Amino acid sequence: MWKDFRAFIARGNIVDLAVAVVIGGAFGTIVKSFVDDIVMPPIGLLLGRVDFTNLFVVLKDGTKAPPPYATLADAQTAGAVTMNYGVFVSNVVAFVIVALVVFLAIKYSARLYAKPIAPADTKPCPMCAMPIPLAAKRCPHCTSQL
Repeated sequence: MWKDFRAFIARGNIVDLAVAVVIGGAFGTIVKSFVDDIVMPPIGLLLGRVDFTNLFVVLKDGTKAPPPYATLADAQTAGAVTMNYGVFVSNVVAFVIVALVVFLAIKYSARLYAKPIAPADTKPCPMCAMPIPLAAKRCPHCTSQL
């Protein structure tokens, strides 16, 4: 059983999948930071100094502190039930960026694979070297018998 498991793990596609998962996780962290630290602050600034991480609606007040809550962390510390639509917007932007990168990677990786070569449907005439159909009995250019 150990041999079978080792053979399964050592197969190339399993190792490739493991590497892809690890790199995908690291890429997700980079995209999250890109969205939270670079993309969303200018968008929030354009929308009137809005911090998207602190956009929330209080569904039920907390028992530890009365509203209003200045930040999402304050509301959560007070035990309030909140709907965090700002975090959702940030996650949607992160998803769109990841989807765009995956789309571009697939689109451009398709160019790396060689396209199958179509079988030849012509051959050169032995007399005039012009291309003629494979089934031709006489060259249409020089009229030589093939």
